[in-house]
Amino acid sequence: MKLLDGREVAEYLQQRHVRVVRSLKDVPGLAIVRVGADAATTRYLAAKQRYGDDIGVPVTVYQETAATILERVQTLNEQHPTTGIIVQLPLEPETLTDKVLAAVAPSKDVDGLGPDSPFDAATPKAILWLLAAYNIDLKDKSIVVIGQGRLIGRPLADMLEVSGNSVVRLDIDTPNLAAQVLSADIIIIGTGQPGLITSAMLKDGAVVVDCGSPISELAQDVTARKDLTLTPNPGGVGPMTVAALFDNLLIAAEQARRT
Repeated sequence: MKLLDGREVAEYLQQRHVRVVRSLKDVPGLAIVRVGADAATTRYLAAKQRYGDDIGVPVTVYQETAATILERVQTLNEQHPTTGIIVQLPLEPETLTDKVLAAVAPSKDVDGLGPDSPFDAATPKAILWLLAAYNIDLKDKSIVVIGQGRLIGRPLADMLEVSGNSVVRLDIDTPNLAAQVLSADIIIIGTGQPGLITSAMLKDGAVVVDCGSPISELAQDVTARKDLTLTPNPGGVGPMTVAALFDNLLIAAEQARRT
């Protein structure tokens, strides 16, 4: 089995980001706004704060309520030291998510989730970087993206298609899901459904990107397959997503310097 080690690639990117931050006249700042708390998002926030500390970028977390989060975002839009803003998802209800993401100034929407953001969504960007780092050729390959959420599946499928790749968009309710996955060379899963994909659903030599966090979307029997190329979980997509997020932040800082 070949592993797509996101930690290793993210460490390389982090070294590059350190050099970029040192070259900037003004140090960028990242603001994260959240409502509520759970163990998974708290771990992810901690990873972002560690990465920021390591490259010399201050990361500030704002704990808000559903009643105050829009006001906080609007304030951060106007603050000069804040170069990028992240809305920590999920938010409830869904209508609140749409309003808050749309409220983030596009120039500061470094997660790439707002309707007018100029940045690539962080997790899809991370996935494409990881595949490229391990020389996974996408040309003329059969690619399936399982899950069509705003964070991963939908923007990733869009990015792949813009690059000229043929993509089949699936979700957990797709009829004959197993048969469609079995025909794919590259399978990217972002459903949040633990154990969704089993070994019997994967063709010989398939490349599988598991975006499940903190629980794998691959059944345990998949890891026994020596012919597969897999992302470890943890240590695959997660570290790369953090690196991609800060890459967007540094792009935002450079754009802000030019204006």
